[in-house]
Amino acid sequence: MKRFLLPLGVFLGLLLLLAVGLRLNPREIPSPFIGKPAPAFRLEQLHAAGKTISAADMAGQVWMLNVWASWCSSCRVEHPALLKFARTNAIPVLGLNYKDTREEGMKWLEEQGNPYLVSAFDKEGRVGIDYGVYGVPETFVIDKKGVIRMKFTGPLTDDTIRGKLLPLIEELKNA
Repeated sequence: MKRFLLPLGVFLGLLLLLAVGLRLNPREIPSPFIGKPAPAFRLEQLHAAGKTISAADMAGQVWMLNVWASWCSSCRVEHPALLKFARTNAIPVLGLNYKDTREEGMKWLEEQGNPYLVSAFDKEGRVGIDYGVYGVPETFVIDKKGVIRMKFTGPLTDDTIRGKLLPLIEELKNA
């Protein structure tokens, strides 16, 4: 009888881990950046090569950084919801055009619509690396003090925006 208890215990432990894992949302990947200052950056704007945009330009307001690329198929899925959200003017939405070409990025926004206040051009992906980006699209919500409060991996949807982003944004704007 004792020889069956150890395998049974291991089996029950694995079953418990599986049950917990199945309840997790794969889009909500824990990030070491949550609660930490957003990495500083200064990049050329996608549409204006001589002008720059930086995280410091957004100081004192709640804002969102959306990492996207013209080659990203998930970005196409996300784009209608992002356009709709941007029209609400809830907060400024900055784009981070990630590992793309300037021409393709501008062409994509002309064809799909431009939800961004401005897009920073991160050709080499260095700023993306500083933010811990490992795939696009990824979205960060940053508070008035420049602290990252949320990271969302994958395409935003109307439900995600309504259920997660907007409540957090309201809370941060009222803080």
